Amino acid sequence: MKAPRPSTLAWLALFALLAWPVFDWAVLQAVWPADLEACRAARGSGACWGVIAEKHRILLFGRYPYDAQWRPVLATVLIVAVLVAGGLRRIRHGWQVGLALALLVAAVVLMRGGAGLARVPTNQWGGLPLTLIVSLGGTLLAFPLALLLALARRSQQPFLRGLATVYIELVRGVPLISLLFMAAFLFPLLLPTHLRIDILPRVVLTIAGFAAAYLAEVIRGGLQAVPAGQFAAAQAIGLTWRQSMQFIVLPQALRVSLPALVNSFIGIFKDSSLISIVSLHELTGAMSIALGGDADWRSFYLEAYLFIALIYWIFCFGLSRCARGLEARLRH
Repeated sequence: MKAPRPSTLAWLALFALLAWPVFDWAVLQAVWPADLEACRAARGSGACWGVIAEKHRILLFGRYPYDAQWRPVLATVLIVAVLVAGGLRRIRHGWQVGLALALLVAAVVLMRGGAGLARVPTNQWGGLPLTLIVSLGGTLLAFPLALLLALARRSQQPFLRGLATVYIELVRGVPLISLLFMAAFLFPLLLPTHLRIDILPRVVLTIAGFAAAYLAEVIRGGLQAVPAGQFAAAQAIGLTWRQSMQFIVLPQALRVSLPALVNSFIGIFKDSSLISIVSLHELTGAMSIALGGDADWRSFYLEAYLFIALIYWIFCFGLSRCARGLEARLRH
């Protein structure tokens, strides 16, 4: 067994030197129960995780009615179950896809109400369920649009190629925050009253349209990586253009593009935090509700930010691990 290099020992010593104060503050000197006086006494020496115990309902569910918060809990469970099943490749057949979509629709119905449940307007949705609905809805809508844009940009038809190019370059040149402002405040002014839709669908469609421009370029890169002989061979055995794309070219292109696609999906999940600027209080927006109106706990915002960051990390890390497992299975 080789002895560790001096440089390795130096880096380990530096890590321990830096990690110990963090561990001492976050664990050893921390206050865990929702005890305001103990948190004030520990300020500067230990973390106050009691703010999470005190405000966890608002942090996770925003302004959703307190007595109906079993509904966002169940909706979150359904969405996470679909995500886990998809990540583990348990959704393969048509009936499984239909069941997954039905569960996602059921999650939205639980949040919105109807079918015997009291209606809850979308401006009262918040926290983790809203983050998942916006990011997953944006992803599911963005991917087929991105696929069409990528194919159109490689089309031999100048009109289709030019239209896709203009859309992609125009959307990629505009910040998402400006598009959200337009969807929230400008579009309702331009549309007749009977055509106006709720702000949440407008935001989801905006995120989907924005993400599709980036995903299209990722898919286009995967299509360019597939040798031209693959398409020629498919046509030589009698496959149509659609069959060649569906069974030969696209599976290879998506496999090549998988790491970049997952990176884009993670970006969509994190970009959902921007919807707080249009008064939809997802995780970060729910934190402003939880602490903004409570002067007693307001000073412990760092612990609340760390809690929210942990939630984001868990979902992003889980998605990346599922993608790595899928890559490994596709290589064999």
